[in-house]
Amino acid sequence: MTAQPEGAIAPRRPRISDTAMLAVLASGGMAYSALQSMVAPALTTIGRDLGASSADTSWIVTGYLLAAAVATPIAGRMGDLWGKRRALLAVLALLAVGCVIAGVATSLPVLIAGRVVQGASGAMFPLAFGLVRDHFPAHRVSTSVGLLSAILGVGGGVGIVLAGPIVTHLGWHWIFWIPLVLTVLALLGATRLPESPTDPAGRMSASGGVLLAAWLVCVLLGVSMAPQWGWSAPSILLLLGAGVVLTVLWVVMELRARYPLVDMRVLRQRPVWAADLAALAFGFCMFGSFLLIPQLMELPTGTGYGFGQSVTAAGLFLLPGSLMMVVFGSVSGVIARALGARVPLILGGVVSAASFALPAIAHDREWQLLACGVGSGIGLGLAYAALANAIIEHVEPRYTGVAVGVNTLARSVGSSVGAAVVAAVLSAHPAANGAPADSAFTLGFLLCAAMSAAAAGAALLIPGRRPAERLSLDLPNGAAVPARISSTEEGARR
Repeated sequence: MTAQPEGAIAPRRPRISDTAMLAVLASGGMAYSALQSMVAPALTTIGRDLGASSADTSWIVTGYLLAAAVATPIAGRMGDLWGKRRALLAVLALLAVGCVIAGVATSLPVLIAGRVVQGASGAMFPLAFGLVRDHFPAHRVSTSVGLLSAILGVGGGVGIVLAGPIVTHLGWHWIFWIPLVLTVLALLGATRLPESPTDPAGRMSASGGVLLAAWLVCVLLGVSMAPQWGWSAPSILLLLGAGVVLTVLWVVMELRARYPLVDMRVLRQRPVWAADLAALAFGFCMFGSFLLIPQLMELPTGTGYGFGQSVTAAGLFLLPGSLMMVVFGSVSGVIARALGARVPLILGGVVSAASFALPAIAHDREWQLLACGVGSGIGLGLAYAALANAIIEHVEPRYTGVAVGVNTLARSVGSSVGAAVVAAVLSAHPAANGAPADSAFTLGFLLCAAMSAAAAGAALLIPGRRPAERLSLDLPNGAAVPARISSTEEGARR
């Protein structure tokens, strides 16, 4: 069994089976990830119904991403201090309340408020990963984390696919009511989950949380609004500059704090910061594909390179890739258990790079876009599961929540940057009819291929698992090898 920190409260015996526990966590994760992407195809309809411009409706997405980025590491720290089950119940309740607010919204400000509350539940996955690590047998941890990680991509793909039919036949309010049902079921199931070990001696750094929120809002707001306001606009330069200054202040304060929100000693470990760099790059690729493939499919055939498909049909092109994320998320866990998380992470980067390179070379046939979607789904499925497992392999249990939370934050920042950069590329290269030019899509796919390759390069920096660690995962119930050196100690030595 994994040794717990001194003074920690021992977890209670699970009230439900591991399989049921995994189903509860997956249900909450599916609802959250679907809400993350389901709104995007409906923005035009929502704006028309509420009388809002495209610039105003973009805050429906921006508000969600900002809230998720700020809340994720804070809620992860709360889980480490006061129990991951309690924190999970809180974020599920927030998600449900946010769905209700958005579901009854008749004005844009109310809808944005609902989306901000939904985004505040962004620690869903870090808390779920921590609960799996704390309560599952060691030989099931990597595969279970792999499955939960795949849910993130699957929910995003399913959300885009279902958005069209839901909006067409039921109305856009139902894109919040349907996930609410899944959220409530997960909330009820979560009441039966066991509590994780806590650290009653720890504290929450309020000043660290304020500075974290400040620099994240400045950076993500600047990146998100740059395509609309212009990258050289004074307001954008001011936001990004302030973000850099506040980031430096936050790091200095966290290093000096007695009870830091994010322990920089953990982030300084090579496995952790390398996994965070990979997460940043993979997040870029995921949202880049969500923008490029559907938009290219929906362009009129008269452009000479569009395929004239409906929103629903274009979204269906992402469905096979989402299914591949489920399959290869589980495969990633199996590989990680046998060889360590670095191997599937590298494979994921290589497969994703090759998949995006194909349409960068030629995208005049539908099969090329389908192959890109399927291949990137395989690569991201391998990678997303491996990211969490890489953290779990190298970080002590009491730091799991905050370390995985920061990794999720890196992925969210990458997604925001990817969406903003790809949108800027498409708008900066217009054709004669005002639509994005063919060369814009080529450049967009090329950027995603380059970022995938960069993610594979970052994964190469993650140390391989030691033989003792491989042996401990193969022993019954994950029995540890005696005299095992902790990952944190080894990371400090490096």
